[in-house]
Amino acid sequence: MSLIGHNNGPTMEAGASWRRHAWRRARSTLLPTLPIEVLRLRVRRAAEIGLDYKTYASIRAASGHDVVAFLFSTNALRLLPARTPLSGPALPEDRALRLAGLEAGRAALTRAPLTPDEVLALAPGLIDTASPGPRPFAGWSETRSALRTALVQGKWPADGVVLIGETAEERQWAAAGKLAFYLPAERYFAA
Repeated sequence: MSLIGHNNGPTMEAGASWRRHAWRRARSTLLPTLPIEVLRLRVRRAAEIGLDYKTYASIRAASGHDVVAFLFSTNALRLLPARTPLSGPALPEDRALRLAGLEAGRAALTRAPLTPDEVLALAPGLIDTASPGPRPFAGWSETRSALRTALVQGKWPADGVVLIGETAEERQWAAAGKLAFYLPAERYFAA
């Protein structure tokens, strides 16, 4: 039970270091003995969602869950505001090809002047849902609320969603929303 002033830090109860040791030892003995069928399934799943196995395994280890969806910032998708009034933003071909082959949920977080409807129109059939992203320099609670809205639209658990972004601010979104992982766009789209 949390008391006033408790920051949910590490437990101070007796035996915490022993439990941590026992957990690490049990985990280390389990990992080398995973059945080959499980490894094959995980390698196949990593390929389905466009990740290399090492990245996929680290996400599973960190979150304890499978990746069910990706949340893309408009920066990561390179849907930036048009430089001239006549040329609108367009989804680059490499992004479109990668999204087309993705066998997981796909959502976008938009920033003004782009709206969610515009993003869906620019990537027809490639983005499942779109919602407004957090305002620039928004606090953690506002950021968390914006991310939760995006997750509710797709009915995805936060710990099964990976955020693909390009900026340091977007990296913090993953922490604020308690998402499974953050991947830089260059790493995701280059693979």
